[in-house]
Amino acid sequence: MSLSDAIKREALALGFEAVGIARVAPAFPEPSDLPPLTPHPLPLISLLSERLRAWLDRGYHATMAWLARAPARRADPSAVLPGCRSMVCVGTHYYTGHPPREHPGHGRIARYAWGQDYHHVVLPRLERLAERIRALAPGTHTRCYVDTGPIMEKAWAQEAGLGWIGKHSNLVSAQFGSWLLLGEVLTTLDLEPDEPGQDLCGSCTLCIKACPTAAIAEPYLVDAARCISYLTIERHHPGQDIDPEFLPMLGNRIFGCDDCLDICPYNAQAPVTQEPAFQPSALTQAPHLETLAGLSASDFEATFRRSPIRRAGYAGFLRNVRIALDNLARSNITSSS
Repeated sequence: MSLSDAIKREALALGFEAVGIARVAPAFPEPSDLPPLTPHPLPLISLLSERLRAWLDRGYHATMAWLARAPARRADPSAVLPGCRSMVCVGTHYYTGHPPREHPGHGRIARYAWGQDYHHVVLPRLERLAERIRALAPGTHTRCYVDTGPIMEKAWAQEAGLGWIGKHSNLVSAQFGSWLLLGEVLTTLDLEPDEPGQDLCGSCTLCIKACPTAAIAEPYLVDAARCISYLTIERHHPGQDIDPEFLPMLGNRIFGCDDCLDICPYNAQAPVTQEPAFQPSALTQAPHLETLAGLSASDFEATFRRSPIRRAGYAGFLRNVRIALDNLARSNITSSS
């Protein structure tokens, strides 16, 4: 068994459902006594850097200023882990099979936030995988990330064969649909890479049509300033009010949005996760808006202590709830008139 195969076996044994390996070719290799890497057929790091800069130049990152810091470093894993030669990319699927309950007076929360914060589930497994990699190859250096580091993880997941980046800019898997949480182990090992994922979107534009705010500016390109996930999660600091233009479009969405993911045809065969940590509660699958509106700051912290919902902050979350209640009242007035 090759080292690459042994690492994949360890990843699957730890509970990851998808695993693949991408080879990292530094944009500016430093002198080294290591053997040269096999030339990559495409200058991926340069391509990622160009795409990121073009996206930033359009201002599509909105107020997320950290994305504009050192974009060249964000595109090159060897700038994050010196000597990085490979990336082990893993996926954990979180589809629970439960439909969202769209009853009047209830809010809508993105599926990934129905259960516990996935960082608490995925990161410990990823760190154990890194330990096993170092045990298999002593002297190896590693670094782990679960969407919190300067890594363009969706592009590297595609490079590792986990799927492809769809027109909604999220990863799509032929096996797991749009419901994969990603993680990476950067390593100085020169591992045998997998074949990159091939784009199977074809002429489909369902995700573009499904977006309530037309945030998908063009295929594969999202304007965060219009995205409901950004508006309800990232735009939560004082003075960052949501543009009135978008308020009716939020509907009952109070944390994130799944519309472009839900509509993807590749979800039809997506398996149901058995991970207990991802299972929904009544407060996340179908939260009653009036109940949420009455939460105190301490109630919010206690209720969502281990939930991704904490990211919106107490004030931001209650603002979202109030918008949903206003939209409900507006719809009631319209339907009765």
